[in-house]
Amino acid sequence: MSIQTEAGTAVHGGRLVARRLKAHGVTKLFTLSGGHLFSIYDGCRAEGIDLVDTRHEQTAAFAAEGWAKVTRAPGVTALTAGPGVTNGISALAAAAQNHSPLVVLGGRAPQLRWGQGSLQEIDHVPIVRGVTKTAATAQSAADIPRLVDDALRAALLAPPGPAFVDFPLDVVFAQAPRDDRAAPLPDPAAEPAADGGAIERAVALLRAAQRPVIMAGTNLWWGHGEHALRDVVDELRIPVFLNGLARGCVPADHELFFARARSQALQQADVALLVGVPMDFRLAFGQSLGEATQIVVVDRAASAREHPRPVAAQLYGGIPATLRALLDGTIGAAPDTAAWAAQLRATEAGKRAAERAELHDDRAPLHPMRVYQELGAVLDRDAIIVGDGGDFVSYAGRLIDSYEPGCWLDPGPFGCLGSGVGYALAAKLAHPGRQVVLLLGDGAFGFSGLDFDTLVRHGVDVVAVMGNNGIWGLEKHPMETLYGYSVAADLRPATRYDEVVVALGGHGELVRRPDELKPAFARAFAAGKPALVNVLTDPAVAYPRSSNLA
Repeated sequence: MSIQTEAGTAVHGGRLVARRLKAHGVTKLFTLSGGHLFSIYDGCRAEGIDLVDTRHEQTAAFAAEGWAKVTRAPGVTALTAGPGVTNGISALAAAAQNHSPLVVLGGRAPQLRWGQGSLQEIDHVPIVRGVTKTAATAQSAADIPRLVDDALRAALLAPPGPAFVDFPLDVVFAQAPRDDRAAPLPDPAAEPAADGGAIERAVALLRAAQRPVIMAGTNLWWGHGEHALRDVVDELRIPVFLNGLARGCVPADHELFFARARSQALQQADVALLVGVPMDFRLAFGQSLGEATQIVVVDRAASAREHPRPVAAQLYGGIPATLRALLDGTIGAAPDTAAWAAQLRATEAGKRAAERAELHDDRAPLHPMRVYQELGAVLDRDAIIVGDGGDFVSYAGRLIDSYEPGCWLDPGPFGCLGSGVGYALAAKLAHPGRQVVLLLGDGAFGFSGLDFDTLVRHGVDVVAVMGNNGIWGLEKHPMETLYGYSVAADLRPATRYDEVVVALGGHGELVRRPDELKPAFARAFAAGKPALVNVLTDPAVAYPRSSNLA
């Protein structure tokens, strides 16, 4: 059967998909080969959209989310019918909790035979509806441009998140008139400020504050608020803490950026400005803040969850415009925060001094902090760091500094392991001239390790650094604390994952002692192909934390 790709002004459904993606600036489609998607592939090939194929649909979907994270444009993945879509559900759920603008294009069994038992026939829409902003099925080829527009628009509208469209095989192979009328997508940077009354309440609180603090998170990045935040910090002299994708929006060497003094700052602050960060488990459901702290929430849209603490002012609107309105109302009338910042700096310095012994620990197997001490010395200022693991990546969150926006990618609150290779693939494709470093545990490698083949095939020279302690550290240590024993928490010690990467065409290094780190890193960065530095780390070392299960 020959497929006519264009006849006059009519084109097949896959070409309609691709034309609409191209009209909205999409340049990459992440996927894993599937027959239900052939028409979309043909359309992308004709329209000049790159197909980036992976070894597992979860990696394809995480790569699309990673593309969104580093570019702030919608990331797009195409997943074939049935198991292709269901394999991508974890990435959809992660994107929903990360507020990542992800668009999933699903293949689907043909409408003509629906209900008769076609290959991979299943109704995806009810399955994905709980983790998407919109989910729909194309009923005709003529529906396709509108549905693609709707999905891209929904993915970007506040609060951003994933959207899903699937295309029955007979619909996407059918033809329809070409429709190139694509309306502009939402621009988060241009959204109007929050309600003026709420801004006035927040301004009054900031004017009276003696110990203000800013805690900013991922939605700051999605809202394009990094420059406005920097202006607020610089002009009002407010100490700032960052998590998630907000890391780097104020550089780690800024005089008002803090990391180790967060507990003191949030407990003692009289006013806390929460910018794009929820009061979830990462802020102990609001208990990280002092009982007397007045809370001001700034975000693009209200959360579906209720705030666990009373909030003095809720500012929902464009983040840049809202922050500038706060600055305009407060500048010239803000109190002197020098003494407050000096207190926090003393705490910060003391806690960093207490880490020096572990940073230079000579044990073998290695202490994770020694690994990051050596790694930090070879990272560029704009290096993109991808985290995929438990204890090992927790240490990275504490020790690896970010200096530029959009340079820290971790799984987020859904905590799904296996996201790292996809994130790193997308980050390097988006920024080929920058270092992209994947930090992963040996447990996390098991979820997506074979996608190092994907990195090799696409010529993506990511450098991965593994903390290989032979255990599930986040489970083993807490379980032993609770019960005196652990089960289902051990992996094979000293597994040569570096040799797996070499077998897949990459570069591998094994590090057993601290003095081997520096030369191994140098060879990995110089290899010119995907590399894994497999560092044997001490399984007795546990990242200090309270329970994350509450």
